[in-house]
Amino acid sequence: MPPTDVLRDRCRRNVESVRDRVADACHRAGRPPDEVTVIAVTKYAGPEIARLLHEAGCRDLAESRPQSLWTKAEALADLDPPPRWHLVGHLQRNKIRRTLPLLTLLHSLDSLRLLEAIEAEGAAAGRVCRALVEVNLTDDPGRTGATSADAEAVVAAAAGMRHVEVVGLMGMASVPDGDASAARREFARLRELRDRLATARPGGDTLRELSMGMSGDFAEAILEGATLVRIGSAFFEGLQ
Repeated sequence: MPPTDVLRDRCRRNVESVRDRVADACHRAGRPPDEVTVIAVTKYAGPEIARLLHEAGCRDLAESRPQSLWTKAEALADLDPPPRWHLVGHLQRNKIRRTLPLLTLLHSLDSLRLLEAIEAEGAAAGRVCRALVEVNLTDDPGRTGATSADAEAVVAAAAGMRHVEVVGLMGMASVPDGDASAARREFARLRELRDRLATARPGGDTLRELSMGMSGDFAEAILEGATLVRIGSAFFEGLQ
């Protein structure tokens, strides 16, 4: 691995490049860049690189596995300000207790069973979990996420709970590095679902977040209203 100073410089340049690309997409969409939060998905990087990304200004970090989040959160516990941790992968019910205290936002709430388990743990711990309902934007039953109908049921059920705050939706394009127009259509469907659920929900403006878009399609996601983009590989060019 290159010396730390070389890695630090490369991290800084990667972060600047991603921010420039996000700002360009926001300009094309007629949106201010501060409407979009960039989340660095560090699942393929060690704690050392995650630390350098934080140093370069990435305050929002994400993992796809709870165990990896636990490890990185412990390794980076000395950082000031602390990272804002996101979980973008599936959360098993037996890992809720250890994971919730670390999270700024859960992106993968995908069932009533998980919602009820988080509510119970939140009540026991006296804590509120902010979450996004993950929606399967494809017809593939092998992919994660709730159907549109199930997502609607989760959003409705959460409205009556005190320890889970659903603040929006999350989704992934069926082919993240595929046809840009197809990705835009899928992201548009997620935005339209969010808007419909928000209209039907008392205080619906609280469904303000849309987590969609990764390294290969975040520009399309921003054009369709993403407020959170989950970027991995674009941050790690030249770091391996």
